Amino acid sequence: MATRAQPRLLYPAGSGGAEALATGGAASAEGPGRSGPLQDETLGVASVPSQWRGVQGIRRETKSCQTASIATAEAAAQTWKHVDAEVQTEAPVPVGVLPASQYDGPRLAAFLRRVEAMVIRELNKNWQSHAFDGFEVNWTEQQPTVTCLHTLGYPPAQGQGLHVTSVSWNTTGSVVACAYGRLDDGDWSTLKSFVCAWNLDRRGLNPQQPSAVVEVPSAVMCLAFHPTQPSHVAGGLYSGEVLVWDMSHPEDPLLWRTGLTDDTHTDPVYQVVWLPEPRHSHRFQVLSAATDGKVLLWQGVGAGQLQLTDGFALVVQQLPRNTKLRKPPRGETEVGATAVAFSSFDPSLFVLGTEGGFPLKCSLAAEEAALTRRPSSVPLRAPAQLIFSPHGGPIYSVSCSPFHRNLFLSAGTDGHIHLYSMLQAQPLASLQLSHKYLFAVRWSPVRPLVFAAASGEGDVQLFDLQKSSQKPTVSIKQTQDESPVYCLEFNHQQTQLLAAGDAKGTVKVWQLSTEFTEQGPRETEDLEQLAAEVAT
Repeated sequence: MATRAQPRLLYPAGSGGAEALATGGAASAEGPGRSGPLQDETLGVASVPSQWRGVQGIRRETKSCQTASIATAEAAAQTWKHVDAEVQTEAPVPVGVLPASQYDGPRLAAFLRRVEAMVIRELNKNWQSHAFDGFEVNWTEQQPTVTCLHTLGYPPAQGQGLHVTSVSWNTTGSVVACAYGRLDDGDWSTLKSFVCAWNLDRRGLNPQQPSAVVEVPSAVMCLAFHPTQPSHVAGGLYSGEVLVWDMSHPEDPLLWRTGLTDDTHTDPVYQVVWLPEPRHSHRFQVLSAATDGKVLLWQGVGAGQLQLTDGFALVVQQLPRNTKLRKPPRGETEVGATAVAFSSFDPSLFVLGTEGGFPLKCSLAAEEAALTRRPSSVPLRAPAQLIFSPHGGPIYSVSCSPFHRNLFLSAGTDGHIHLYSMLQAQPLASLQLSHKYLFAVRWSPVRPLVFAAASGEGDVQLFDLQKSSQKPTVSIKQTQDESPVYCLEFNHQQTQLLAAGDAKGTVKVWQLSTEFTEQGPRETEDLEQLAAEVAT
């Protein structure tokens, strides 16, 4: 039996079908089962709490992960040597390509056979020659000139017309000091003067502004730096006093002074020298020489005083009679000392230059009492052992060779330099360098046959006896107006430096070429031969 499907009621879109669906399909009517128009109806809101969120909140977990601690380190490296290297390669030759032959084998062999006898003959001749005996090749590059590195001066001293009377290098070789005074005629005992020092290694060096300046109540005639204390310098004054300053304390530099006592020199002090004490080689005393005929030894004591410890007096009657001396005026018995030089081989042996023009060989170990009536707190001794042939005028400078125990130089107002041996009175050689005075001579500390001299014509002259024994190798013009050059000193640490002071109040530092600072072949042997010829 067939059944018929009941038709499904459909709600047209846009009608109240949606509202009917929302109310379960019931019509809004006056009563059940009654048909009537649909009406809106508001029902209560049903809320169902989420169980899932609650479960998830309860199950929430926090997790973290930590790795092992990380170790760190810092490292640095500092090198103090570096090397630059370069390599130059030739253009590569392709493999398998050989360079073509550049010579003809048979013709070369024939040439060698033809000249063989000639070459052997010349080789035999050269082998028998002695033309190059003793020759040594020097591959170092030679500097052709002597150059001026610094021109130093102190304007207040130059404004007073003061001269540079002395220069000295300190023990490090970096500081040069100069003394300001006067060497011409006149009474300068009350003239205020200066000692100035420049540190040449200091950055921003001002040549017209010294590193240290010391005002001195009298003209300073000579200076000498301490052998081991870089800032201590001794000076001799025109007034006869000897003072020691510490240049590192310019506000209060005076360490010691002799003062005005019976022991003080009565004439200008022309040279001071630091000497080690006989029993304490690390302690030093000051030796001073003056034209009053006394050579005195001073030791610094408390209260800023230099105390006299030993002394010598030069008396005409006690000089060795191996040469003719002019008879002194009545009442005058002292011989004025103008220069001192100590032997590098015998610490007790020294040479004195005198106003009379003759050098004297002297000894600190002399025991004979001096015949003088001058008052002194210590007994004075007569030091002279040998008198040498004189110059034609007073001696201004003497210098002992640092390479030979018997040789020394002297320079004087006659314009001559004499080369002497300690073993005989007559000079080995006499060189006329100037028609005016010669004020200073110094032997090179590194070249046995080289010395320098300062002339009254404004020149600094460098001699190399290996090249010439009669004329200077180089003559340097220090002053353009031919003002005298009064002093000079080699730098014993930086041996290429030479300082010279002049009458214009200027100190010039010269850099010497390598020919004056490097020993040549057989130079020491030539000096020995020169000394041996003198002794015969």
